Amino acid sequence: MSETAKTDFVQNAAITAITASPRRDLTINKMASRRAISLLWTPCLAQRNTLAMRPLSVAFSQQRFMATRKYTPDHEWVTISGDVATVGITDYAQKALGDVVYCELPGVGKVYAEKDQMGAVESVKAASDIYAPVSGTVVEANKALEKEPTLLNNSPYEEGWIAKIKISKPSEFDSLMDEKAYTAHCDEAH
Repeated sequence: MSETAKTDFVQNAAITAITASPRRDLTINKMASRRAISLLWTPCLAQRNTLAMRPLSVAFSQQRFMATRKYTPDHEWVTISGDVATVGITDYAQKALGDVVYCELPGVGKVYAEKDQMGAVESVKAASDIYAPVSGTVVEANKALEKEPTLLNNSPYEEGWIAKIKISKPSEFDSLMDEKAYTAHCDEAH
């Protein structure tokens, strides 16, 4: 790139500067100096030998941001964020229970092994125990369910979560059912 083209580029980049890392991935830095732009900006050749800038690389894979929901045979669901699992009951379970009127939450700080009873749900027509889908320590319980247990019916996967557990054995999550296997499990139950 000629010095004139670099100068034109620098003059057009008022506040935002584009700089290149050693891997030639582009990053954006606010309030960078014009001198830094002219020294660090590295062009690349696109098809047909035209000058183009390299696209931004994705720093994290999309799968790190996509929550994978897994299921137990007892109709609990689990999602993982870091080393914390969020646990709740499935839509299938809340429909089978009917209108939920009470939810017994697990105690914060309590340690549970996989498949230990950690709470209970009562509805107008049935009651059901809640089992820990993974081993770990409860770090948070959804106190909103004490005042409004119908959140389990209205929003079982969002506002109706039951507890957050710091996982002690991450491999247990891998052994749970994915959505396809869980759907087949529910179909067999009918």
